[in-house]
Amino acid sequence: MIRNKEGLRMFQKLKIKYQNTNKKTFWCQVLLIIVMCVISFFMLMPFLWCFSTSLRLPKDSFALPPSFFPTEWRWENYSYVFNAFPFWRFFRNSIVVTVTISIFQIFFSTLAAFAFAKLQFKGKNIMFLYILSGLMLPYQSYVIAQFFIINYMGFYNTLIALILPFLSNPFGIFLLKQHISSIPDSYMEAATIDGCSKWRIYWNIILPMSTSSIAVVVFMKFLEQWNNFFSALIYINSEEWFTLPMGMKTLQGFRSAGNLAHILAGVMISLIIPTIVYAWGQKYLLKSIALSGLKS
Repeated sequence: MIRNKEGLRMFQKLKIKYQNTNKKTFWCQVLLIIVMCVISFFMLMPFLWCFSTSLRLPKDSFALPPSFFPTEWRWENYSYVFNAFPFWRFFRNSIVVTVTISIFQIFFSTLAAFAFAKLQFKGKNIMFLYILSGLMLPYQSYVIAQFFIINYMGFYNTLIALILPFLSNPFGIFLLKQHISSIPDSYMEAATIDGCSKWRIYWNIILPMSTSSIAVVVFMKFLEQWNNFFSALIYINSEEWFTLPMGMKTLQGFRSAGNLAHILAGVMISLIIPTIVYAWGQKYLLKSIALSGLKS
C-alpha cells in the first residue's frame, strides 16, 4: 500500500514536470515564430515597396510623406513596359544566354569533377590546383585580354560573347568533386565488373547520385548569369542583343525619363524567373552543403 502511494506521488510529480516542460516548449516555439515573422517582414519589405511603387502615378513616387499604398492602382504601368520597351526580346536573350551557360557548365563541370574524383592520371593534382586558381582571380583582372580574344574571333556584339567566357566553372568543378568523392568506389567497381565503360558509369551512376550538387550549381550560376550586367556592358553595343540587366538600364535612362513606377514595373517582371529558380533550388543548396563537406 505504501509503495503504491509513493509510486502515485512520483507519477504526479513527473506529470507536473512534463506539463511545465511542454508549456515552456510551447511558448519558446511561439516566440520563435513571432521573431521569424518579424525578420521575414523586414526582409520582404523592400520587395513589397517596389511592387507598391510600380503601381503608382509618377507624381506619387516621391511624395512626402510617403504612403505604402498607391493613391491610384495603375496596372497599365506593366503594359507600358511591354508596349514601349522591347522587353520580350531582352527577356528572350537572357533566357538563351542563361540556359545555354547552365547546360554547358553542368556538362563540363560534372565530367571534370568525375575525372578528378574517381580517375587516376598524371598531373591530376596540379591540374586541379590550376582550375581552382580561377576562383582567386577577379573577373575584372582578365576582362581586357578576354575582350581582345572575343573581338578577334568575331563574336563581339553577339550572344556568343556572353556565353563563351563562362562555359567553364571552377566553383562548380570544386563543389561537384567534393560530392562525387563521397560516393563509394564500390559502385564503380561493381559497374566495371558488369562491363560498364567509364562513360556509362558517369551517365548511369555518378549523375543520378549527384543531383543535389548539380542543382546547386545550376541554381547559383543561373542567378549569377541572369543578373550579369558587366559582360553585356562590355561585349554588346546593339539593343537587339541586350539582356535584361542592360535592358533595364535602357529603360531607366532613355525610355521612361526617370519614371520610377515604370522602372520598378520592369524590375518586378524581371524578378519572376529568379524567384522561381530560388524557390526550387534552396532545398538543394542546404542538402548539398551537408553532403559535400563544406560545413567543415
